[in-house]
Amino acid sequence: MENRGLDPVPDSERTGRVRALFPTWVTANLTVLLLIVGAGLTVFNGLNLWQVLVVGFTAPLLSFGLVGLVSITGKRGGAPGMALSRAVFGQRGNLLPGSVLWVARWGWETVNAVTGSYALLAVLDLLFGLRRSHTLILLTLTAFVGAGFLVSGLGFRALRLCSRASAWLFGGASLLVLGHLAVSAPWRSVLDRPPGPAALLIAGIGTLAAGGISWVPSAPDFARYLPRSASGPGMVCATVGGALVTVLPMVAMGAVMAVSSPGLAATRNPVSFIGELLPKWVSVPYLLVAVLGMVLINAMSMYSAGFTAQTLGFAVPRAWAVGVNAGISLLLGGLLMLVARNFLDTFLSFLALLGVTFSAWIGVFGVDALRGRTYDPAALMDTAPGSGYWYAGGFSRPAVGAWALALVTGLLFTDVEWFSGPLASTWVGRSGLGWAATVLVSAGVYAALPRPVDTTGVRPAVF
Repeated sequence: MENRGLDPVPDSERTGRVRALFPTWVTANLTVLLLIVGAGLTVFNGLNLWQVLVVGFTAPLLSFGLVGLVSITGKRGGAPGMALSRAVFGQRGNLLPGSVLWVARWGWETVNAVTGSYALLAVLDLLFGLRRSHTLILLTLTAFVGAGFLVSGLGFRALRLCSRASAWLFGGASLLVLGHLAVSAPWRSVLDRPPGPAALLIAGIGTLAAGGISWVPSAPDFARYLPRSASGPGMVCATVGGALVTVLPMVAMGAVMAVSSPGLAATRNPVSFIGELLPKWVSVPYLLVAVLGMVLINAMSMYSAGFTAQTLGFAVPRAWAVGVNAGISLLLGGLLMLVARNFLDTFLSFLALLGVTFSAWIGVFGVDALRGRTYDPAALMDTAPGSGYWYAGGFSRPAVGAWALALVTGLLFTDVEWFSGPLASTWVGRSGLGWAATVLVSAGVYAALPRPVDTTGVRPAVF
């Protein structure tokens, strides 16, 4: 079990390899929700296969390119992302974005837990004929969340080992699905589809990229055990490569399936629908691997959320902090499975809000890193007045101001189930690019403002 919390990893313990980032970010995308997104691109956006491939390539390239760049700060500072964020926003100022990001993680973990529970229910139905009931729903949800809590509670080494195994299993299961589609898909109908509008192509990229954006603040968490000498470009390539080999084929598979089964894009239980589309010898192993992948996605998210909880002042060990998020996702997951009517709308709404909330932090943190920030380990952990990162009353006013302005701006362009911003009908809003506007505002405003004086005395680094 990993016992280290927010404290930076000393150089003597940094024995990681850059190539370990590849299976980590493969695992972060092992969700059948990507099949649903691919189906939605075909059914609702009207895109053909070639346009879906453009979306499946461009979105992870943009979003996980940012993940890879921010992961460089992890090897530079050796601490989790939200601990490094103290140097940017101030010891007290960091509580504001930290609280928003922590709550946003509840939504992502909840949606993923629900999808994993649906996968378990589908496997139980396929193998044993067990039909869904409220009791069975709660049992599968509890089992799924509990498994994620176990892995994330054990810590970094357990996550790394499980990621390697899941990456190989996913590859094998995907080959089964691809082989089946190669001989059974209506390829003439797939390839003869006319192209959809360019505006909806851009909207698809924006929507899919928003999900990847949510991993950016977690990037240092999985890179902090790398030595300072680790290659920055190598880290970016491993991160983007891991996302591409997962996202691109899964989105394409969803698009191909939806040509003959358009109901895939709007089903209440997406995983059960997939089980019905494929023969049992393909669907059972694929769904089992999907369950494992989604358990690990939740484990990765809980792992990072535990650090965020600690930065907010929860004076408990890391594993206990992880347990707080596990309990919350269990409660919200039960409500979503028993109450929500349209799973896809709920999922896309979460993606839109995730993209905006995480992007406001990304713009400020990214500009600060590009300015050559080097992190002082003692100052990161010193939350008392007079700390090297205390600034003015515990706040870096430029960083907090730019973050708040960008967050409000992004919400103005957001249109989800629960509200619609006054600028949601503009081209930016319709294209699902509220997160991009948020990044540009937060980065631009923060770059234009003078950075508060850093009293730690550490020298700037070259990014």
